[in-house]
Amino acid sequence: MKKGQKPRKNAKEAPIVRFLNEFKTFAMRGNVIDLAVGVIIGSSFTAIVQSLVNDLVMPLLSLLTTGVDFSALKFPLGPGEGAPTLNFGGFLSAVVNFVLVALAVFCFIKLLNGARKRLEPPLPPAEGPKLCPYCRQEVDKEAVRCPHCTSSLEDPRRVNP
Repeated sequence: MKKGQKPRKNAKEAPIVRFLNEFKTFAMRGNVIDLAVGVIIGSSFTAIVQSLVNDLVMPLLSLLTTGVDFSALKFPLGPGEGAPTLNFGGFLSAVVNFVLVALAVFCFIKLLNGARKRLEPPLPPAEGPKLCPYCRQEVDKEAVRCPHCTSSLEDPRRVNP
């Protein structure tokens, strides 16, 4: 410690406080909060879709396939009662879950994009390039001479002050 400096209460406090302040600034940004809300809503939505698949879709699919219980589908990897099995019924349920979530997200994004297009004002028509009246080549809109044929592009009716 240099002469005239006040001693710190805790020498390691400053980096920790600085770190916590940086974290607070990061966590309170709008994007991070929006992301957190999206994750929470997404997890709730996943629970709804899982219930839809397990309680409605899979029983209907089972009914169409003459009573097959998809959650119990498995493939034995060896002989006997205690042999390991590949439980592909649960995987099939997860695939149906994924397809339904992806379909719902696609429909939601499509709905948002349609609403956004209706709410945004239409873009003004884009100006086409300026063409030289003599050689029909594209020229800069502020050009006074054509760089291709060197013709004067100024309006002859325009009077210079």
